[in-house]
Amino acid sequence: MIEYRQATIEDAELLIDIYNASFYSDYLRYGACPGYGNSKEMMQDSIIQHPKHIILCDDEPVGCVSYTKLGGGVYEVACLCVVPEYQGKGIGTQAIQFLKTFLDDWKRLTLVTPIDKKENVKFYTEKCGFHIESTERDGNVELARFVMEK
Repeated sequence: MIEYRQATIEDAELLIDIYNASFYSDYLRYGACPGYGNSKEMMQDSIIQHPKHIILCDDEPVGCVSYTKLGGGVYEVACLCVVPEYQGKGIGTQAIQFLKTFLDDWKRLTLVTPIDKKENVKFYTEKCGFHIESTERDGNVELARFVMEK
């Protein structure tokens, strides 16, 4: 059973563990990853700036979905992560559906992810219904900007 719980400042260390487990392979692949290796203070600031929901599977914290409100019904999916042991089970797809229900005024969802991560591109386009609108660069990483409109 999948449930979502609003994260609080007290969840910072739990979220660090979830993010580090989820983004360790990206850190190894790219040499850096904004979701990996955050301090407690950085995560606490992130909880305030980007509302987060902890994803629970049978009461076990297994992931996180967060967003940033850009205005006018436009939201950026700031983070969607699921720990490796729980990936490929539909949890991420359900998290996007949760956001679409939770953010009842959404008109447009956007997010960025490395374009060379074929599994992410396939997930966001085929499983979630996003399309690639453009590409951009962050240091040495080519990113795809994904968009979904209501």
